[in-house]
Amino acid sequence: TGLTTAQRQVTVQEGPLYRTEGSHVTLWCKVSGYQGPAEQNFQWSIYLPSAPEREVQIVSTVDPSFPYAIYTQRVRGRGIFVERLQGDAVLLHITELQERDAGQYECHTPNTDERYFGSYSAKTNLSVIPDTLSASMAPQALTLMEGDSVELTCEVSKSTAQHTHLSVGWYLLQGAGEHRPEEILTLSKDFILKPGPSYEQRFLEGDVQLNKVGNTMYKLIIRGVKPSDQGQLYCEAAEWIEDPDKTWKDISRKQTQKTSLAVVSQGRDLSVDITAAERSLSEGDTLQLSCVVGASKSSSRHFEVIWLLNEMEVAKVDPHGILTLEEEYKERAKLGQLQAFKQSNTVYVLTISEVGLKDKGTYQCSVSEMKTPGDLHSVQTSVSSGIQVNVKPIGYPLRLSVSTSTPRVTAGDPLILQCEVQGATGPVSLRWWHLPPQQPGRRVLVATMEQDGTRSLGSAYQDRETRGSLRLEKESSSTFTLEIPSTLGEDDSGQYRCEAMQWSRGRNWTGKGEAAVTVSSMAGAGLRAMLGSRIPTVSYGQSFELICHVSANYAMEEVPVSVRWLFQPSQPTGPSQELIRVLPTGTVVWGTAQPHFQWRAQLVKSGTSFRLRIHSALPANEGRYLCEVQVWRRNILPLRQPAASTSSNAVEIKVVLPESKLQVATKDSSVEIGSGNTAIECRIVLARNNSQFAVTWYLLPPLADATPLQMVRVNYNGILEYGSEFSSPAQKSRFLSQRVSSNTFQLHILSANLRDGDTYYCVVEEWLWLVDGWFKLGEGTSGRTTLKFKLRGEQLQMEKTNHNISAREGEEVTLPCRLQGALLPGTHISATWFQAQSSGRDSALLSVRRDGTVEYPQERLARRLFLRRPSAGDFSLTLGTVERGDEGQYYCQLQKWQQQSEGKDWALQASARSEYTQLATTPPESTVLSRICSSPPLLNFILYLPLVLILLLVLGVFCWYCKSRK
Repeated sequence: TGLTTAQRQVTVQEGPLYRTEGSHVTLWCKVSGYQGPAEQNFQWSIYLPSAPEREVQIVSTVDPSFPYAIYTQRVRGRGIFVERLQGDAVLLHITELQERDAGQYECHTPNTDERYFGSYSAKTNLSVIPDTLSASMAPQALTLMEGDSVELTCEVSKSTAQHTHLSVGWYLLQGAGEHRPEEILTLSKDFILKPGPSYEQRFLEGDVQLNKVGNTMYKLIIRGVKPSDQGQLYCEAAEWIEDPDKTWKDISRKQTQKTSLAVVSQGRDLSVDITAAERSLSEGDTLQLSCVVGASKSSSRHFEVIWLLNEMEVAKVDPHGILTLEEEYKERAKLGQLQAFKQSNTVYVLTISEVGLKDKGTYQCSVSEMKTPGDLHSVQTSVSSGIQVNVKPIGYPLRLSVSTSTPRVTAGDPLILQCEVQGATGPVSLRWWHLPPQQPGRRVLVATMEQDGTRSLGSAYQDRETRGSLRLEKESSSTFTLEIPSTLGEDDSGQYRCEAMQWSRGRNWTGKGEAAVTVSSMAGAGLRAMLGSRIPTVSYGQSFELICHVSANYAMEEVPVSVRWLFQPSQPTGPSQELIRVLPTGTVVWGTAQPHFQWRAQLVKSGTSFRLRIHSALPANEGRYLCEVQVWRRNILPLRQPAASTSSNAVEIKVVLPESKLQVATKDSSVEIGSGNTAIECRIVLARNNSQFAVTWYLLPPLADATPLQMVRVNYNGILEYGSEFSSPAQKSRFLSQRVSSNTFQLHILSANLRDGDTYYCVVEEWLWLVDGWFKLGEGTSGRTTLKFKLRGEQLQMEKTNHNISAREGEEVTLPCRLQGALLPGTHISATWFQAQSSGRDSALLSVRRDGTVEYPQERLARRLFLRRPSAGDFSLTLGTVERGDEGQYYCQLQKWQQQSEGKDWALQASARSEYTQLATTPPESTVLSRICSSPPLLNFILYLPLVLILLLVLGVFCWYCKSRK
């Protein structure tokens, strides 16, 4: 009681922050109140102003695959990295800030706590502003005597829109740069002058000053220079901005060119020091050399200075300052291209403008001291000093080296190309071309950069929605980078050419280089989908899961993906049903084929696997499932046509219904009746409590191989359906199915007669309602019940003779059926005529009831069937207008009925059946003659038959005559 769990808290550097393009930026992030290991992990993301809702991942301390493609190269090249300050605090470094780096940065710490409690991420805004700071100073080569004064001026300006302060400082760099610069004097951002440690005393004495002249000029004054002041002096300006946390941050620093300062000590007898404003020149530049003579009391001494190049004399300046030139330099002096003069008694200057290759080499300054001017024999001493000067040629082709960090990519990946220009002596213009391999000789302009930095894109690359925003940057004075954010496909393969051009003095020099790139289409990069399930057979109500594994020859995690789940029921009635579609944005669209499906389904994405979980399986879920996958090129919004698609294999899911417990009584039985109504019973022994039943009654004809005949079916809703043999109104009125109890059904046969004396059985189906429909669980077949008739009187006596009768079509024929012997008074006879059928269930044609009424089971035959009954025992059937289809076997069945006493029911006393009468039909006569006449060969044969008979007779007589002569 009273204890609380620490709450996780992530804190990030407060914003908004303003930083200049090209600067090195750091953002700190720390976490407190966490549980778990002392070393926490951090993940940095950005939300760009163009898509403020979309997270773009930058760098992670735990997952190397965390960065999106747009940042992958910079993270790998340490252009962006995370520095761990301690276990729960880090710094995000962006070594060279770009304009596209502006946005809202989020620092996230993955959870290591037992439960989620607190905040796990924090955000800050970073704005990228232009770097407008400039600092400049004309370079000089100064040689001063110890004790002289020096004044240097630095121009500093800025045009930043935000409120910023400036600081300006002067520094001394000694040696070849191996020492740290030494601070001389600085005007801080708070407008306070701060001297360096070595200059503090001289600052207090007023010998070192920094004065602001006008709005942009800053002047350094050093009085009484010392040998310790010797070296390279430069000015450094810094621009400062106040962050929201009230701290000041330098957002830009600029240094000027350096001025060389040589200080000659007064204590030396004679020394010479030669300096150059610039030792490395290009053709056409100006060379300026200074020769400083170090000597005590120099104003009263006389010096002669000789300038030499590669030990060959160029010019001579005597103590009076008179110049003497060698012959080959006189013409250049007349053109103003060469000057040599005495600046003071200790400083001598040589200037050569528009230098050429012949002007490179070792320059020497040789100083001779004379007792009296012009007296060559009075030279007391001679000293010299040399310096190497290099002149680079121009006018030769530029050398270009083109490389790419993305030689093989997949459609949608960025292309990054780098062009390094060598041999340029000034700004160059650049052009990038694409040389498609499908169209040899054709080139497509990608982008250009002019000498002043102006950029433009080729017409094929101006649509940002197609390829993204192309980037063409000058990384350094000689290195240019082209980045195409999103490739389209194989058409982007081929050579990419960089062409550079430099203009100088009315002439231009060019160079070019190429790099090959292969772009694979996403369709041809092995996109595959494989569907699987751990449980292909599930029970009703059980949950099951389908897993769609997606793979390709590229990183699927970095491309937009859409997954569509399709279903084909086990008993298909049309095309496959769309169950769910997951769009690349994560939006889920449910299909309409199964309205309640979404309440029982769950979608889970894990890496490149997509899982569909279906809870409480129903029979409607049984069938074939498959997933369709579509992918789009990355780094492009909005999404258009997919770049590739594939379908998985089909997986069959079988849903096992609840087990049927149905048991039907299977014992055979028999029912014996005399006449009247009777019932056949079908009894269910065992079944589920909530089941419904469908009962179908069958009649089994006496023939061994006869097919059972469906009589009547009662489905689970109580609806009757009669079989084709029992669909007449007379049959429907005699055969009825009734449920007499929860587990007993009966087939009622009304006015049963001997023809009904067959075998019967029932088939029971068990049905169950499962959420959205009726489903059949199982079925059972009952035992056979045979219906027998018990006759009380003597058997009837009938003619027991088979008859064969032939009749012409269209004529009338009588089929015999006669009773033998006399009938007792009060006895009635009923008769039924049948035509035998191969199915075993013979067709009733006509019935005469005991009261004399006549029934025609087949109404179509009523007009052609007659019982004329010339006597009481004659039941012969007359069939009028014989047709060819009347051929077959016929028989009659007679039943004797007797009333026991007045008012009692009639009882069946006896029964008898005749033998078969076989009826054959022949065509009518007119038909025979017409067939003969319509057949020419047959007609000719009949016409010539008498002539043939006469010839045969004559031949026979002739043969007899011949034999009698012998």
